[in-house]
Amino acid sequence: MSKSNLLSRRAALKMTALTSVGGLVAQFRLRAQPATPAPSRKSALKLGLASYSLASLSVEEVIATLKQLQLENVSLYKAHAPWSGTAAECRAVAQKFKDTGIAITGSGVIELPNEEAAVRKAFENARAAGLPVMVCKPAPDAFPLVEKFVKEFNLNLAIHNHGPEDKVYPSPLDAWKAVQPFDKRIGLCIDVGHAARAGADPAAAIRTCAARLYDVHLKDSIAPLGAMRDVPIEVGRGQLDIHGILAALIEIKYPHIVAFEYEKRGNDKLAGLAESVGYVRGMLAGMAG
Repeated sequence: MSKSNLLSRRAALKMTALTSVGGLVAQFRLRAQPATPAPSRKSALKLGLASYSLASLSVEEVIATLKQLQLENVSLYKAHAPWSGTAAECRAVAQKFKDTGIAITGSGVIELPNEEAAVRKAFENARAAGLPVMVCKPAPDAFPLVEKFVKEFNLNLAIHNHGPEDKVYPSPLDAWKAVQPFDKRIGLCIDVGHAARAGADPAAAIRTCAARLYDVHLKDSIAPLGAMRDVPIEVGRGQLDIHGILAALIEIKYPHIVAFEYEKRGNDKLAGLAESVGYVRGMLAGMAG
């Protein structure tokens, strides 16, 4: 655990909206009563969930988990939205979330090859689902084609960095460099855990890339620098400077979604997600004074 996280963890958890992880888990399993209400003070950041965190669950179970965590924004992984399917299928799944008051704010990582038919289909499916942002991975030679569709569909793109094992966009700074010659709607989704493994300071990257930062995946990790595989852990228990990351987002007045992406192995993801969400909510409340 980083020194900053260690010093702030107790204070954050004292102020957390989810006052008891155990109680939240029990509420979820028993469906006896709703979770403890979130703080009335408006958060400086909009929180959500990357549904990749719950890849093994059904759409209905993802919705139930979001309700228990009191998160109103979700970025849908391909296990929950058929991004390679038809526009009608994508629209139907998105409607299930919208009907429960949950906003679809992004996608899982969608590959964009230098093939016009494939890119058009991706954009049409994103529009059908009502996405404000498509999280994606354009092939290096596909940018002129992708830019054409960005202008046609007026859609923000967010290139996701994947750490040292990603030979194209290991660091957000690699994506930042790649997008510079193109339309400003082509931007980034900074994954803070993968960024740190690739040697980038997540907070510094947030400040550098602020003008084109359209999505953030928030997590924590105990993986060493340069590791080819992540070692995810509950937010606040790892090596990342979570306070510094949140402070950077607040400083740039980041207006989009900060999506929890919880990838620790195990069958019961709710306890770890509840702890992570509660920790961040508590820290944000403390930072608001």
